[in-house]
Amino acid sequence: MLRLDGMLMIGSAGANVGKTELACALIKKFSNSRDIVGIKVTTIKAKDGQCPRGGRGCGVCSSLDGDFCITQETNRNSGKDTGRLSAAGANRVFWLRVMKTHLQEGIKALLDVIGPDAVTICESNSLREAVEPGLFVMVKGQNAKRWKSSAGKVRQYADKIIFSDRDRIDFDIGRVKLIDDKWILQERATAIIMAGGASSRMGVDKSMLPIQGRAMIDRISEQLRNTFSQILISANEADKYDHLGFEIVPDRQPGQGPLMGIASALRASANELNFVVACDIPSIDLRFVRRMLTEAEGVDIVVPKTSDGKYEPLFAVYNKSALVAINEVLSSGGRKISDVFGQCRVKYIELQARRFVNLNTMAEYEEFQGRRRA
Repeated sequence: MLRLDGMLMIGSAGANVGKTELACALIKKFSNSRDIVGIKVTTIKAKDGQCPRGGRGCGVCSSLDGDFCITQETNRNSGKDTGRLSAAGANRVFWLRVMKTHLQEGIKALLDVIGPDAVTICESNSLREAVEPGLFVMVKGQNAKRWKSSAGKVRQYADKIIFSDRDRIDFDIGRVKLIDDKWILQERATAIIMAGGASSRMGVDKSMLPIQGRAMIDRISEQLRNTFSQILISANEADKYDHLGFEIVPDRQPGQGPLMGIASALRASANELNFVVACDIPSIDLRFVRRMLTEAEGVDIVVPKTSDGKYEPLFAVYNKSALVAINEVLSSGGRKISDVFGQCRVKYIELQARRFVNLNTMAEYEEFQGRRRA
């Protein structure tokens, strides 16, 4: 699948839910500081004259000559969606009409025109099946119960589902960031980096092991910095981590293991939603983390589970509502994080091995370094 970090893709669950309005608002926000290319994609299943939306066709599908067609919008007052994107401030706007079976071919041809490093805002559902954008959001009517076919196929990939009531979209566009030409969505959530362990299996302080010339905890915090509204470091040695510039939260009662660290950090957190991550996970799949945050609605904890049945409670999402059960386990002398699960609403989601590597031993660390050099 083609990866385009410079593309912000906007899909929709149905028609007339504000997708273009959102695209225009984002173009207005960012076009003053960066050239933004607007893209509208119309995916065609068949050229049989039948409109995919039902009713009488407009001729867009049947008039396509070849497998795809790229048209540049030259009239910002055309009244079409592409004209609205241009009027909002897009540097250039293109309309890609493409057969569904030739999406990859069509988008690659468009990249040849605009350049592979162009920063883009693109309206499409189906293109998400061929492209992994930097950010993919979907707009859904507040009271809509169904998803149209093209939306249903890609909703699992959405980084954020935004609700609208026709007159307005319930979303703060200030949460969308463009950093080094990469689109980032800042979550109203806290990242808690667990750095209070003894590193007994590693033999040295694993949080300070170098990865590409930087301490592992520096690398982890840098990956999380722009995605979360708050970052906390759970540790009892504040001086060691002062250079990170984040709040250090010591254990309320030292010596009671990571469960106490989680409890102390959750209590200090400014957000209901919290992503807890160990300091020995050098590469974080933020798309998977965002999925866990989305799955956290209505539960206390979201825990990844590997194919061999292993839980990863130090790469999981905790709502503050879990604090009651956590404190009860601690008060009864319990120390295992898994002891909390039976007293909480827990959602387990599959974690694929390729998405997750943690380094517990020096052998694992050296193997990881070797793979990176290779």
